[in-house]
Amino acid sequence: MASILTSVAHAAHSAAAAMLSATQIEAGEPIPQKPVKEEDPEHSITLDLSGKNIILGVPGAFTPPCSSQVPQYIADYDKFKAKGVKNIYVVAVNDAFVVKAWKEKLAPQGTGVRFIADDKGEFTSGVGLLFDASGLLGSPRSKRYTIVAQDGKVDFIAVEDSPANITSTAANVVIAQL
Repeated sequence: MASILTSVAHAAHSAAAAMLSATQIEAGEPIPQKPVKEEDPEHSITLDLSGKNIILGVPGAFTPPCSSQVPQYIADYDKFKAKGVKNIYVVAVNDAFVVKAWKEKLAPQGTGVRFIADDKGEFTSGVGLLFDASGLLGSPRSKRYTIVAQDGKVDFIAVEDSPANITSTAANVVIAQL
């Protein structure tokens, strides 16, 4: 029995290590279509990346830095739309229940900003932006990043040096890039 548990633990560690070792996506590359969830925890979708879209990756719903960053995207939603942005996706490696509750807390009156649960980390791993946050958050999570996507390809990408930093991924900085 112990050898079975050891084998399972090694396999899980190997799978996590493989997810974490993906190469970070760069400008000009296509964004992989991976399953994520929005609102319904039993229904997977892929992001509609036709036109110009913003993808904001955050380490965790309800964490203080993330909860201070996202409200500016909500407040500046119309500014992004005026620059031709079709969708703003906030992607967190959390389950759909948590992400939905976070959206309701940050935007109780509703918002056009779309909150996305990458519950298995497949999307975040696919863009090479998963990191080991198990010490603080208990599992692999998303680096803090912003991707400006045009028709499914990366037009611009900014990744913070530290997950707690909000400099190059701040809403006003991204608007200035558009």
